[in-house]
Amino acid sequence: MTQIRAFFAGLVAVLLVASVPASAAETQPYSPEALAEAQTAGKPILVDVYAAWCSTCRTQKPILAALTAQPKYKNLLVLRADFDKDKEVLKELGVRSQSTLIVFKGDQELVRSVGSTNAVAIEGLLDLTL
Repeated sequence: MTQIRAFFAGLVAVLLVASVPASAAETQPYSPEALAEAQTAGKPILVDVYAAWCSTCRTQKPILAALTAQPKYKNLLVLRADFDKDKEVLKELGVRSQSTLIVFKGDQELVRSVGSTNAVAIEGLLDLTL
C-alpha cells in the first residue's frame, strides 16, 4: 500500500512539474559557506538532506521539484546535502536521518520534517519562508 501511495504521489508531482514553468528556486549543493551566506542575506532556505539509496528521498524529489518550480518560491534557495557524504556538517545541523527537510528564513530555523512525502505538508513547510 505504501508503494502505491508513493507511486501516486510521484505521479502527481510529475504532472505538476509538467504544468509549471521552469524552476523558480535556485538549487545548489549544500556547504556551510552557502548556508551562512544565504542566512546573512536573509534568504529563504530549504536544506534537503537526501541519500541516493533512500526510497523516501526518491519520493520527495519530484514533489520538491514541482513545488520549487512555482514562481512564489523564486527567492528560495535549496541546498541539497548528501546524507552519506556530508556527515560532519549534518552533525552540526543536528540531522540524524536522510529525507530531512529543514526550512530557514535568514538565520532562523523555522521547522524541520523527517520522512514526509505529503505534497501538501511539504508545501506548507515551504510556505513558511514566504
